[in-house]
Amino acid sequence: MVRATNPSLKALEVLAGRWEMVLRWSPKTHELVGGPASVRGDARFDWIEDGRALVLRQGGNGAPEASWVIGRDEAADGYCVLYADSRGISRIYEMTFAGGVWRIWRNAAGFSQRFEGRVSVDGRTIDGRWEKSTDGQSWERDFDLTYVKAS
Repeated sequence: MVRATNPSLKALEVLAGRWEMVLRWSPKTHELVGGPASVRGDARFDWIEDGRALVLRQGGNGAPEASWVIGRDEAADGYCVLYADSRGISRIYEMTFAGGVWRIWRNAAGFSQRFEGRVSVDGRTIDGRWEKSTDGQSWERDFDLTYVKAS
């Protein structure tokens, strides 16, 4: 099994493996996207480049297919995330992961986002929530996201 070979990524080892995910749209977002109010998909965190970076691939069953590449400058406190999905969207996020709390955010003119997920004590469940803002001041729920470890 590949593990983090970059010491600054060691905290992310709990994420490695296959997860089942459930995405539950907020009522307002559900009006925009249509379809079911919740979708199930798969998520897989794999070490790449011999453990020097972590990639998350997720999607299916109505959730956009997305890839996240997670890395870190060992001199920095946080992580950098490169995101791209099947809708043609690409973004750069900042991220922290400490004490069982996973935070991801992006502050951009006209559309900011933030996520907070909490890893269960046994490391087998992550319950989180994505929020969005058009002005960077007032935030609204976009969707809830739960990951359950499958292997």
